[in-house]
Amino acid sequence: MGTTPQGQVDTIVLIHGLWMTPRSWEGWAQRYTERGMHVIAPAWPGMDRSVEQLRDDPGPIAEQSMATIVAHYDRIIRALPRPPIIMGHSFGGLFAQILADRGLGAAVVGVHPAAVKGVLKVPLSQLRSGFPILRSPANRSKAVPFTADDFAYTFGNTMSREDSDRAWQRYAVPGAGRVFFEGAFANVDPRSPARVDVGRDDRAPLLLMAGERDHVVPASVVRSNAGLYQKSRALTAYEEFPGRTHFTVGQDGWEKVADYALDWALRAAALPREAKIASESPRR
Repeated sequence: MGTTPQGQVDTIVLIHGLWMTPRSWEGWAQRYTERGMHVIAPAWPGMDRSVEQLRDDPGPIAEQSMATIVAHYDRIIRALPRPPIIMGHSFGGLFAQILADRGLGAAVVGVHPAAVKGVLKVPLSQLRSGFPILRSPANRSKAVPFTADDFAYTFGNTMSREDSDRAWQRYAVPGAGRVFFEGAFANVDPRSPARVDVGRDDRAPLLLMAGERDHVVPASVVRSNAGLYQKSRALTAYEEFPGRTHFTVGQDGWEKVADYALDWALRAAALPREAKIASESPRR
């Protein structure tokens, strides 16, 4: 097992996304632990149950909202002895950006993150991915079932159907309707919980990672999200990985993505403050 030099950031907080639980991070958590990191992967509030239990009783999922989820992680992170690396996948990546806007984290990574308020791109694949929830306004207050067919399009689009179904069985839970609606309609809500101050210069270094084959949060959306931060002098980076889908945390080859995220975050967190005030513009 590796060790972390004294004074270096030694803790990672992993935030899962919609349709998932902390189980989705199981490979990353083990890999980071083997590198000497202290890994914390809390569930969204009330969702600290198994995938199987949440499918049987999705009530805790229906109760989720962006505000309560972010407040939950805010409390966890503020209770730590030192600022951690914060990593979030999908909606967890949006929450990570909100937490960075609150001044939290030594470095922050959004893995195929849902967009902050201000991103206007809505590709067709993104609309198709959200249709099971968005098709009915009544779903706003529900935990919406996530079928094997849904998973095959949104997460398993480069996998065989057999492998996709196996991953769906292990990881997928119903989607939190309120959370998805809050994200989808952020740009028409003046008080949206998805808003951040993209111009602030004193936040932690931020890396946004995208996947070429992602149907849920296409790379064009993540590029636009990263581009908003050009208003800030704080360190911002964008990296796009070929062949990666929204299931990048479990898709074959996830180790390369996980290592890139941690290596970048450790380097960024160790930079002197003046070096962090130098934006890496997203490639167009």
